[in-house]
Amino acid sequence: MTMTDIQTLTKEKIKLDEPGMYDVIFLNDNITTMEFVVKVLKQIFGKTPEQAQNITTKIHQDGQGIVGSYTHEVAEQKGIETTLAARQENFPLQVKVKKQ
Repeated sequence: MTMTDIQTLTKEKIKLDEPGMYDVIFLNDNITTMEFVVKVLKQIFGKTPEQAQNITTKIHQDGQGIVGSYTHEVAEQKGIETTLAARQENFPLQVKVKKQ
């Protein structure tokens, strides 16, 4: 018996995971105004005035707060936009992007 012409069939299974979600977190400080934070939440994050006010109050009380959860690229972009807007207004608002 010779072992010629033996073929092996390999089937690959590729599992695609959903992209991970990242939280955008604002850190409270004593200089950035609550009005500015509300404005950013409405303009950049698309929050309603009520949502923006509630999130801002939570950040003020707790020292930080999640303002939204997005895919990595979107979270990074919103963080950059927020930081640029804060620096243009001379506010030291700190923004973190953290994997959930």
